[in-house]
Amino acid sequence: MKPLYSDAGSGIIFNLVGDVVIGNETLPEGVIMLPISRKAENIVLASGAQMSGIRFYPAFGYGILGQHYDKPTLLLPEQDQLYNLYQIYNELRMQKDNEKRIETLHLWADKNLDFTKVIPDSLEKALECIEQGEAPGQLSTNVELSQRQIERIFKLWLGMTPKHYQRILRIKKTIYFLRLHRNANLADVAQQFGFSDQAHMTREFRTIACITPRQV
Repeated sequence: MKPLYSDAGSGIIFNLVGDVVIGNETLPEGVIMLPISRKAENIVLASGAQMSGIRFYPAFGYGILGQHYDKPTLLLPEQDQLYNLYQIYNELRMQKDNEKRIETLHLWADKNLDFTKVIPDSLEKALECIEQGEAPGQLSTNVELSQRQIERIFKLWLGMTPKHYQRILRIKKTIYFLRLHRNANLADVAQQFGFSDQAHMTREFRTIACITPRQV
């Protein structure tokens, strides 16, 4: 069992063999379309289970697949008309070496996925601004859209508000920092990453990462 921390991204799992559980969802063997990650969940793999996967950056999943999923969803073979995912699934099942599987996924992605201009320039700019610490309420000063238009484009492409995306990103950065600095003073860390205080940081961790900062 391992935690899957929220990253605001989505993805595809190729459940090759065995039992896999994410949160409360038991995944059947096959091609599984993943929802946008808004909060952490545990993944449990039974002994002997094998899986491969593709992870999309925030908004890229919608740009490539053209839709969101509310929960892990089995893609039926008759629905697989866009990217021949069951063809790659069958190839992955025949391979026993993980390096070969990674190479196979790379070759498939290079052939089938076009990552140029996947998302609108305005959204890409807004994501960069938040990454650099811009307050979500001030995005309209750097993006040629009104605040209401920015809210709508985030809801469509990411399934969340700019504020929620900022919260996920801040927790993600804080977790990475705490993993590198095990003895860091939590009050100082809270200030460094823009939380109002340590208690605020702890509340945000419990909401989004489902753990406390000390449990990282």
